[in-house]
Amino acid sequence: MNTQDKLKQIVKDKYGKIALSNNSGCCGSSGEPDYSIFNDDYSKLDGYTVEADLNLGCGIPTEFAGIKEGNTVLDLGCGAGNDVFVARQLVGDSGKVIGLDFTEEMIAKAKANNQKLGYDNVEFYLGDIEEMPFEQNSIDVIISNCVLNLVPNKQKAFAEIYRTLTPGGHFCVSDIVIKGEISDELRASAELYAGCVTGAMNEDEYIGLIKETGFVEVEIKKSKEIVIPDSMLESILSEQEIDIFKNSFNGIFSITVVGKKNSLK
Repeated sequence: MNTQDKLKQIVKDKYGKIALSNNSGCCGSSGEPDYSIFNDDYSKLDGYTVEADLNLGCGIPTEFAGIKEGNTVLDLGCGAGNDVFVARQLVGDSGKVIGLDFTEEMIAKAKANNQKLGYDNVEFYLGDIEEMPFEQNSIDVIISNCVLNLVPNKQKAFAEIYRTLTPGGHFCVSDIVIKGEISDELRASAELYAGCVTGAMNEDEYIGLIKETGFVEVEIKKSKEIVIPDSMLESILSEQEIDIFKNSFNGIFSITVVGKKNSLK
């Protein structure tokens, strides 16, 4: 198993446990660090479903996604369906919302939630963001929430986003980025990777990658700094590693970024 496959398995195992445990946060199972410090409050949004909210996000991508009635929307890394059900309220009965996740337990939970809600224009698929099981030019809007930072090959992920969007379609993702560089010692931490931190790119490189993929009108709509408490760091890092962590870069940020596929492609 190569390094990228190992990272995927780490994430899949971690989020599978979260789905089964009904605990929340990026590393929210019992006795492990709680990354729900990233999460925004969904409770007042139309379509909010408490059973689908596992506190795994770092923003609210539907806030800036420009979703319209009748759109076909794809949520990458949909988890238990939190953003899917919010998007369903925006597309209405005439639209369609698809959730994609590579964790079997999450897809099962999402389908169970949808069965209770009774939406016939919501679908959930098991699959990999780096190789999405959808046709080219088939999706109007793609959203994602604190997931792409967990994908080892982000270049391939954004290429897949571009491929599946309709000409003139757009994406809106909330994600974790850093300013500065994370050390090799920290990148070796499986806990920090699965907790949305060491998989994060430098912000400038992240935006550069999106533009290199071919997207236009790329814009950060929202940014907030994330401060990880010492108590959480102490549960997964040694004292020396904490010093490295604090001195490695200039901050962790949650950003919500949009981009558009050229209408001629």
